[in-house]
Amino acid sequence: MGLKVALACDHAGFSLKEAIKAFLSAGEAVPGAEVTDLGTFSDAPVDYPDTGVLAAEGVARGRFDRAVLVCGTGIGMCMVANKVPGVRAALCHDEFSARASRQHNDANVLTLGARVVGAGLALEVVRAWLATGFEGGRHARRLEKLRRIEERYAREAGKENPGGREDGGGGR
Repeated sequence: MGLKVALACDHAGFSLKEAIKAFLSAGEAVPGAEVTDLGTFSDAPVDYPDTGVLAAEGVARGRFDRAVLVCGTGIGMCMVANKVPGVRAALCHDEFSARASRQHNDANVLTLGARVVGAGLALEVVRAWLATGFEGGRHARRLEKLRRIEERYAREAGKENPGGREDGGGGR
């Protein structure tokens, strides 16, 4: 079985997401990639957190190996993805950053800005990102530090909000 890649976008990223989907489905980036499109499915206005979180959670839970998220700038999708523990999202608009995000940071989510980068370059960024592996070594030590930071904040959040409810558990 090939690499499982999720795609998601908001309305601003719809056209670029479709180009990436065609590119991946044709096997031009990674032969045999299994591509899952989580939406949106048109250029009708939607909020980026609604689709971005689906892909990020899918990566964190192991349903997908990686995800590519697209919005107008790539910033919003990067922010929402990085809220999900276990996700290491990187906003990349060039091949060097895409490769470095994999080699040094083991990024499992790539975000792109459809209003920032053209389709041709975006496809090359996706190709570079998917083709690059994690180097490990000294970089693994740094990822372990990131994991511990996530754990610490999760523990602290649990103490502040023991019921796990958004309203603080006290009801209203």
